[in-house]
Formats: sequence, C-alpha cells, structure tokens
Amino acid sequence: MSMISRRSHPRQTDIRRYWSVMNLPERFEQVVATVLGLVIALIIMMALWELMKEVYQYLFVQHAEVLSHRNFQTLFGSIMTLLIAMEFQHSIIKVIERREHIIQTKIVILIAMLAVTRKFIILDYADLDPMTIVALAAGILALGLVFWLIDQREQRLDSMDAASDGAHRDGR
Repeated sequence: MSMISRRSHPRQTDIRRYWSVMNLPERFEQVVATVLGLVIALIIMMALWELMKEVYQYLFVQHAEVLSHRNFQTLFGSIMTLLIAMEFQHSIIKVIERREHIIQTKIVILIAMLAVTRKFIILDYADLDPMTIVALAAGILALGLVFWLIDQREQRLDSMDAASDGAHRDGR
C-alpha cells in the first residue's frame, strides 16, 4: 500500500496510451475485456455480500456451529467460488493492462483446478458414487499434469531466451 501512495503520478493503463495505434480487433478485445472485467467485479461483490450474509446468519442469527460439516462445506464452497472469480478477474485485468495479449492457457488450467478442488470441498461423500470421486481425482490429476507440462515448456523457453540474450551480449 505504501508503494501506491508514493507514486509521483497516477498509473495510466496501456489501453488509453495505445488506443490510437490499436487495430480494430485489438480495440474490440480491449472493450470486451473491460466489460467482462466489470461484470466479474459485480459478480465478486455480490458473492462477497452473500458470503458475509451467510457468516452473519451462522454466527449471530442461528447460533450454528460454523465448523459443522455442512456449514463448513457451505462457507468454504462460497469462499472457493470467490477465489475462482477473483482469479478470472485477475487474468482479465492482465489483458486490460496489456500485460498479456490473451487469456493464458495456464491460468485457465489453474481456474479449472480450483473449480474441481471446490467440488471436492462441497461434496457430500455419504451419498456419493465412488466412481464420481475417481473421475474427479482423474480430472484433477490430468489438469495438474497439463499445468506442469505448460510450466516446463515455459521454463525451457525462458532458459533458451536467456541463453540467446547472453550470446547476443557476448557478440556471438
């Protein structure tokens, strides 16, 4: 927070700075990303409001045990939903600020992993077919493998870029 207050000038996003040199598809992408960002921000605020109402209801109105299994599932399901929405928002902000050109596959995989994790939290295991758990576990393992493969590829590309930059500086 202190870094923000020490800025000498307000931060200007690249969308305003580069609007005049953007082509039509880039402008369209920026407008869609901005509108989508605002919609998701509204959804996040509504979900946060609902979570606060649930917590208030459990703690003060019903005097329910917050950490009972059912209440825990409900509250943490809501928290995970908020985290998923915030991750979506973060990836869209990267597009708006022109730090990323498009939504990155790695972020989509991460969001999918969060969604499956949320499903594991809210499941009622007493009434669940074991194959559902196996299918969800296989899904999360597959997503984890894809995430790891993408990460390995990025690391190889980064090391190749670093080696290439070093060769150029050495005059090779």
